[in-house]
Amino acid sequence: MSSLLVRPERFRDRTDDFGYEFLSFENRRLAAGEVYHAETLEKELAIVVLGGICSVTSSRGHWNRIGRRATVFEGLPYTLYLPVGTRFTVKADTACDLALCYAKAEEEYPAKLVHPAHVGIEIRGGGNATRQINSMLPPSFLAHRLMVVEVFTPAGNWSSYPPHKHDVHNPPGEVDLEEIYYYRIERPEGFAVQRVYTADGRIDETLTVGDGELVLVPEGYHPVVAAHGYNVYYLNALAGSARSLACSDDPVHAWVRGEWKTKDPRLPMVHR
Repeated sequence: MSSLLVRPERFRDRTDDFGYEFLSFENRRLAAGEVYHAETLEKELAIVVLGGICSVTSSRGHWNRIGRRATVFEGLPYTLYLPVGTRFTVKADTACDLALCYAKAEEEYPAKLVHPAHVGIEIRGGGNATRQINSMLPPSFLAHRLMVVEVFTPAGNWSSYPPHKHDVHNPPGEVDLEEIYYYRIERPEGFAVQRVYTADGRIDETLTVGDGELVLVPEGYHPVVAAHGYNVYYLNALAGSARSLACSDDPVHAWVRGEWKTKDPRLPMVHR
């Protein structure tokens, strides 16, 4: 199996940094009434409620009954940002499905709950490369390194397209970012396909990704396609040399932008 494709058992109810310098990730599932205690230590953290309702008490504040959607395909997210050096406890008010996105940080910013009303929604691309991006921790959010968005790709559509990369620190045009793609498929038997490749061919992998799996993007271009019949969600966490999402298209494929005349009417897939 490719080292870029990570099975859920590696990060389910445990945190893994996958060999990255900055990012680490955990998917934690709690039964109703279950309690989880942890500390951010030298990292900042975004808790994305993928499904269910939970309450969080911490050394930085308290938030009761956050969450609304039952699954990622049923609404916009609640996301709680916690800075370095924060002790916290999550109590599941209902069964909960949580993504814990960590990034190494040296600067401290205020804890903040990002409500669905504050999530930025963008319909990006065109034709069968149209997708929906929900921004929870965009570059404008007060944090040191961590940025978090989620992307919805309708069945049969391409995403992260034309292929782009962010592996060179050359602002403002491009910055060097580590990235993870954490996948959910609306029908769990479905799949997506992701290619990760560099222009010099050092990396050139095409990955078949199932529900609950994760893809690492340490460098290179990384387009995605959702299999016909299967709507695809992925959660992106990013961190690196600058607080920016600046990237560069693969010049071989950048021309396709000029072919986009219409948006896919299936979008947005989830609404405010």
